[in-house]
Formats: sequence, structure tokens, C-alpha cells
Amino acid sequence: MRYHTVCLESFGYTLPDEIVTTAEIESRLAPLYERLRLPAGRLELITGIRERRFWHPGTLPSEKSTASAFKAIKAAEIDPRDIGALVHASVCRDHLEPATACRVHHQLGLEPSCQIYDVSNACLGVLNGIVQVANMIELGQIRAGLVVGTETSRSLVETTIEQLNSDTTLTRESIKSAIASLTIGSASCAVLVTDRELSQTDNRILGGACLADTSFHQLCHSGADEAGGDGMHPLMTTDSETLLEAGIATGSQTFKQFLKELEWSIDSVNKSFCHQVGASHRKRILQAFGLDLQNDYPTVEWLGNTGSVALPISMALGIEQGHLQQDDHVAMLGIGSGINALMLGIDWQTAPLADPPPVAKSLSTSQRA
Repeated sequence: MRYHTVCLESFGYTLPDEIVTTAEIESRLAPLYERLRLPAGRLELITGIRERRFWHPGTLPSEKSTASAFKAIKAAEIDPRDIGALVHASVCRDHLEPATACRVHHQLGLEPSCQIYDVSNACLGVLNGIVQVANMIELGQIRAGLVVGTETSRSLVETTIEQLNSDTTLTRESIKSAIASLTIGSASCAVLVTDRELSQTDNRILGGACLADTSFHQLCHSGADEAGGDGMHPLMTTDSETLLEAGIATGSQTFKQFLKELEWSIDSVNKSFCHQVGASHRKRILQAFGLDLQNDYPTVEWLGNTGSVALPISMALGIEQGHLQQDDHVAMLGIGSGINALMLGIDWQTAPLADPPPVAKSLSTSQRA
């Protein structure tokens, strides 16, 4: 895929106030740890995640998505009447119906002619939404579009803890399928995409590539379809080891196609943002692609895996911390369960951003290492 008139204009994000450390989660897993004689610190050692964040109980995804979208609009200084599409693209949503995008659209006060719908594709939802909006802009159907998502992790983590403590048939081997569920964090991010004439940044989306290997669709899955509210009791099973190897294989093929499509070499990629699953996963994937870890921006250590929001919020935070420079070629490297991979290339110029919240202003070097 190639684009000629599409720009990645601005970001807006919202982070929860409540910080939950991995040590706290392990303390709540004391019955399991004692029964299986697991050493303390095991979870952080395996995942590289020190902490993640939870929204307050009862928080609806639309509430935080609206806040993030407002920030993206404010940062771009765009007339909301120019926004012709709103895509809500996270795994979590308010209800099975109507689309969560409906409430966000209403709270933002966007035009009745604005197209609104939800997109769900595991951790690739926001990137998929960006592509859909970019396609509409390239076709001349709209001038600007918002893609936003909010992931909420409290229910999944707490239900997983309860299940691990109560099921006395579990073994050291069988609990492996639940580890990924304990890495999930909450966050919200919005991305505003515009046509080049409307843009004040000229941060062009040049194009990208996608690839699916659905023979691995059973490696990571939840139970029955559930919305993301705190009243639900979700559980997930993940074959993390096989998923990593299959993800690297699919991602590597996609990355080769990505470079070919954009006529880039590996050396053409100045900076990258990849999906944030775990510290070792990130390292393995970047090494497989031949990319320098120092040119990528990590957030997984302190945000956990925030699903579809992980890549865009890492990019938003990276911009605030000065990770991008003018004329950087930026690779957005998305890989999600299914297995799906989607990668976009950006010609970066400038970065209009609203004032960062205190958590971003106080982000330390140690948190980013």
C-alpha cells in the first residue's frame, strides 16, 4: 500500500492514576506460589514488566477515549467539522451494541455526517483504523479522521488471579497459558489523520504492508465474546512461546515486504515503535528484523501490554521525550494474535502535541531503559 496525500497529524492519550506493580500481583498470588513453590520475582523476571495501570472500577472505555480524542483535536488545532470519520478500535468497548464510537461521537460533538464505527482486531485495531481512515482520505472522501481506543485490564487481571488461586489442579506447566493475562495494562490513545493540504505537520504516512498467517489463530484467545466492562469476568489462554516464534516469522516476512513496498533498506529506518508485549519479546522481534534497540521506544516495563493502544501510545510518549527528529523515517511495527502483522512507514517532520500529563512529564530515564 502507498499513500500520497495522508498525514499523521497528532496524538492524544490518557493514562490511569492507579499503578499496580508486578510485586503486588505476586503477593495476591501467594496461594498459588506457595502451593507450587514458585520463587518470588518470577513474573517480572519472565515478562520484564515492573508495573501496569488500572482505571477506576466502573470506568467505560468511551469515557477515556473521548478524553484522548479531545486532546488529539486540541493538539492539531483542527476544526472538528473537518473530521469525517471516527473509528473506535480497541479490544475493549462499552457494550456489544451500539458501537462505542457512537458515545464518543456524541461527547465530542462531531458532525452528523461523520462516519462512525468500531473496529476490533486484537492488538492491531488502532493501526487497522489508521489504514481505513488513510484510505478514505486518499480517495478524497474525507479530509480528516480520528482513530481512538481504550483498553481496560482490571477485570482480566483480577479474574486471572482468582482462577489461578482457586484451581488446585494447576501445575507449573499449565499456568504458563495464563501468564500473558497478568501482563495486561490499561491506557487510552487517539490518533488524528488528515489530508496533506489540511496538515500543519506534513508527517506523511508513506504506506506499508500487511500479512496474515491465520493457521495460528488458536494460540491466543479469550472465552465467549464480552465487552470490556468491570462487570465481566474474562479469561484468556495464550501459548506465549509458540506465539512469539510464529509472530517473529510472520513479522519478519511482513517487514521484508514493508521495506520493499516503501523502497527502504534497513538503514533507512531511523526510528521504530513496535507492539509492546514483554521486554524479551520486544528484543527478540527487533533483533530478528535487524533493527537497533536504541532506535525503538519502550514502554512495556511500566505500562504493561496495553493491547491495541500499546504501539500508538508508545509513539506519543516517544515524541514527547524527543525520540523523533525532523526527517526521520519511522516504522510502526504492529503484530497481533491471529496472527496478523501490519506495518506503516512515516516521513516525520514536526510534532504538535497537547501539554503532556504529569506522568509523562516525570517519566524518568530508568523507566525508559
